[in-house]
Amino acid sequence: MLLAQTTETEVTDLAGEIPAGFLYASVYNVGTVDVQVNGVTLEPGQAKDYPFVGKGQEAIPYQVSDQGLLRIMVTI
Repeated sequence: MLLAQTTETEVTDLAGEIPAGFLYASVYNVGTVDVQVNGVTLEPGQAKDYPFVGKGQEAIPYQVSDQGLLRIMVTI
């Protein structure tokens, strides 16, 4: 029985969001410019985790601009 599913994606030049209801998420700025995640600036090489808190979490918006690359891992 499948209980959770983890996906990994790379995002370039895009605004979007990690969908509401996720259990765990990790974002890592692997690009060469700053990116915005949930209103916080991540410089190149920085990462941020949204750990499991016992229930689904709210959506997390992100903004990746020119030359940006954001690696996102989400467990739903």
